[in-house]
Amino acid sequence: MSSISYSESSDSEVLVRVEGVSKKFCRSLKKSLWYGVTDVASALNPFGSQRSETRDPRPEGGDEMRLPPLRTDEFWAVQNVSFELKRGECLGLIGHNGAGKSTLLKVLNGLIPPDTGRITMKGRVCALIELNAGFNPILSGRENIFNQATLLGFSKEETLAKFDAIVDFSEIGDFLDMPVQNYSSGMRVRLGFAIAAQMEPDVLIIDEVLAVGDVAFRFKCLNAIGELMKSAAVIFVTHTMPQVFHICSDLIVLDHGCVTFRGRDLTKGVATYLALLKGSERHIAGSGDVSFVSLEMETPHAAKASMGETLCISHGSSLVLRARISATSELQTARLQFLFWNAEMLPVMDIMADDLKGYIFSLPTSGEVEISATIPRLELNAGKYMLSIIAISQDQMNVLCRHDNSAFIQVEAATASGAHYLAAADWSVEVCNS
Repeated sequence: MSSISYSESSDSEVLVRVEGVSKKFCRSLKKSLWYGVTDVASALNPFGSQRSETRDPRPEGGDEMRLPPLRTDEFWAVQNVSFELKRGECLGLIGHNGAGKSTLLKVLNGLIPPDTGRITMKGRVCALIELNAGFNPILSGRENIFNQATLLGFSKEETLAKFDAIVDFSEIGDFLDMPVQNYSSGMRVRLGFAIAAQMEPDVLIIDEVLAVGDVAFRFKCLNAIGELMKSAAVIFVTHTMPQVFHICSDLIVLDHGCVTFRGRDLTKGVATYLALLKGSERHIAGSGDVSFVSLEMETPHAAKASMGETLCISHGSSLVLRARISATSELQTARLQFLFWNAEMLPVMDIMADDLKGYIFSLPTSGEVEISATIPRLELNAGKYMLSIIAISQDQMNVLCRHDNSAFIQVEAATASGAHYLAAADWSVEVCNS
């Protein structure tokens, strides 16, 4: 039998305890309604067989709950999730779209009940799960501040004492008396997060809302989360891996509702998440004046990969990129460059010539030309990267051929850094006399 309980907290206690939580849904609305009716009728039947909550749902010698069988069109959105979170800790929840992150957060916040398992929350709980959650759209920002504070258990006097700090943090003072329904998505995030941060909850739940808004405010929110962690436990969902390294102390990776990683090794957890991502399809664009015939990647250990394949390489190893090109026009020269993208589609390394432009090469009047570029030390952080090959005109005004996601590299590195590029410096120490 599932249960959610809330109680007061102390500094040394575990604020969030999740034990074997699972949640199932039904793909068919009609069947879902029918299952709901039959479940209620079965629960209310005093002459029915012994119900499941009177039995121990855990198998002998195991920690996972024994899940009931699924009916037609049912599926588990979340399966046997367990963890503990103390004050001062931030748990990152990551996974692909549909992995069960938002469902788990809604269960934790009490918006939907779990089908199995037990959840214990201690202290004040504040959740930023959806942009409009908890806001009355026809009321002003000022009125919604008081409404949200009341839901968190604060008196009017306590809210007034924090009101100016909330308005200053949200940076929407000029629009405070405008109905929230007229706010942009960024303004709603500002207001919602400002209330959550200044009201100092014991447990803060955040679901991807920081993906909305400008970069400066996102940094402001991350810094505020760092301050909140001194007195609160934070559960944080994001698709941005640098944010994971910025604030998270623990990590859970979900895949189709199941926990595939749980622990404090953020590097290993992020690598587990990136390994679950599917490679993007290749895409070719440009004027078509040249075309890429083939691509090869090679390491000193004789490992090779061709177009569309993935090459595993250790951090710090050399890498040779070799492209074969044919001309389809009367152009005589062009420029070539290689560009690496991370899993979030951010460019992280551009391979160019000494003048920091594309490498100039002569196009053959017939046949093909092969061009090689050697990277002495590949110092990208651990993770998976996509490779683009780009040929442009010598004046850099026209794209002749651009081949995105032409190949992939999987960099292996033992590090806990969230940076994209890792560099070893020459260090020295000098004793200074006071």
